[in-house]
Amino acid sequence: MKFFSIIAKKGEVLMGKECYICGKTTTFGNKVSHSKRKTRRKQKPNLHNIKIEVDNKVKKVYICSKCLKANKVKKVV
Repeated sequence: MKFFSIIAKKGEVLMGKECYICGKTTTFGNKVSHSKRKTRRKQKPNLHNIKIEVDNKVKKVYICSKCLKANKVKKVV
């Protein structure tokens, strides 16, 4: 079995996709059938990779639809 080591640069976060504003990520739970059998499932948030302006610098981040619709970020075209 091989183990891979991932070295992060300074200030870089090694995680899956998550919303830059609210921190919404994948949630896990059970899918329950009519007969009450339970199987594991994943629910992923609706994320968009957009460019925003942070401290007068353009940065590409993931933003969920809820934060994008509420105008919580300044989108750069």
